[in-house]
Amino acid sequence: MDKCYKIGVIPGDGIGPEVVAEGIKVLNAVSKVFNIKLEFTYYPYGGEHYLKTKELLPDEAIEAFKGLDAIYFGAIGHPDVKPGILEHGILLKIRQSLDQYINLRPVKLYPGIDCPLKDKGPEDIDFVVIRENTEGLYVGAGGFLKYGTKDEIAIQTSINTYKGIERCIRYAFEYCKKRNKMKKVTLCGKSNVLTYASGLWVRVFEEVANDYPDVETDYAHVDAICMWMVKNPERFDVIVTDNMFGDIITDLGAVLQGGLGVAAGGNINPKGVSMFEPIGGSAPKYQGKGVANPLAAILAAQIMLENFGEDKAAKAIENGVIHAVRKLKGMSAGKMGYSTSEVGSLVAEYIETNK
Repeated sequence: MDKCYKIGVIPGDGIGPEVVAEGIKVLNAVSKVFNIKLEFTYYPYGGEHYLKTKELLPDEAIEAFKGLDAIYFGAIGHPDVKPGILEHGILLKIRQSLDQYINLRPVKLYPGIDCPLKDKGPEDIDFVVIRENTEGLYVGAGGFLKYGTKDEIAIQTSINTYKGIERCIRYAFEYCKKRNKMKKVTLCGKSNVLTYASGLWVRVFEEVANDYPDVETDYAHVDAICMWMVKNPERFDVIVTDNMFGDIITDLGAVLQGGLGVAAGGNINPKGVSMFEPIGGSAPKYQGKGVANPLAAILAAQIMLENFGEDKAAKAIENGVIHAVRKLKGMSAGKMGYSTSEVGSLVAEYIETNK
């Protein structure tokens, strides 16, 4: 137990603290079984903290985060805070300040989870979306002219740099090689209309692909990607795309894998501090009821351990999730047949008894 992983925990809003607690329960189980030392530091940032203090995320918190090995994040979103304030002031600030330029979203259907697609099963839905995470439309470049009048103009500019695109695409190829399945990378864009932004993505993609002759490449417009994800999801291995398109297609991917209750992701800086989270949001209507599905938060912990290189421990978590799925009646909040805490215990106990 030489290495101690320092993990900053931001439970956040709504169901965030409840599902994160189950993730911590599972992480504590694998730490015992695999002799991995984990040190957790909790941070209060979120809607309740903002309403009490008017503080979002101070710069000193970002400096503290730089001394961590990872951040484990719950959810952002509070009914009493205007949309956009918490997202920009906390979540996007972390991503951009820590240069977490990769958003990693596995789309994997586990046995026992109902898929909304006819005749599609776990053998058909197992791909990964790699989304550029710090550029594009989410940079916030733009503004208003004649605000509040009938002549108002709103401009939102998509910022795409060669450096940002190249490092994202190269990460996708390297991840594809490590994944070692179909060995295929698909670029998702809209180059027939967005000739400048998507055009740059296509040119950089073709350039980087020359360094990976053993990896098959493919291109599809984002609207076609959405069609193929529903019609033939088995055609995908790794999809790489920009910030906005990635945000959209990964929610479609979440539905294919069984819903937001099992959809997890990572905000990755390959040489820095990364952040891992369930992607379902704060779901305030379920707060405090003990009915939220914690599997997405638990799978986010699994992705975190994979990022640490603790592959055996990560696999144990995935096996624990598969075990829990077999017992659940459904993936939606309140329909599982077990409470949030009981689902976390199903996973943790499986890990501890199947060493």
